[in-house]
Amino acid sequence: QVQLVESGGGLVQAGDSLRLSCAASGRISSTHIMAWFRQAPGTEREPVAGIRRTGGLTYYSDPVKGRFTISSDNAKNTVYLQMNSLKPEDTAVYYCAAALTMSPWTRRDVYNYWGQGTQVTVSS
Repeated sequence: QVQLVESGGGLVQAGDSLRLSCAASGRISSTHIMAWFRQAPGTEREPVAGIRRTGGLTYYSDPVKGRFTISSDNAKNTVYLQMNSLKPEDTAVYYCAAALTMSPWTRRDVYNYWGQGTQVTVSS
């Protein structure tokens, strides 16, 4: 089992920055990909960014490329999402997820563990 706890969300203005953290515990070594997803009201949960635990290869969805950066500190079992130049359309609940397989990172169904989510609200 793997437990994920997100933190760092909040209310900011357009153009501001936030850094989200995802603290993982349990059988971390069994995971291959860690990712951030987000879900706005009335929409499906969508992928934001992913990172391979081994090698650190990163992935980004088009709406966040160049603005968001995913990173990990394996010694602390923590994954971060640095979000810069935030826009009102980034408003959503952000979820951390962990997958036991090396499947395409954008597929929600490959993730075995999810955090409870943290709210990010960007005002215009």
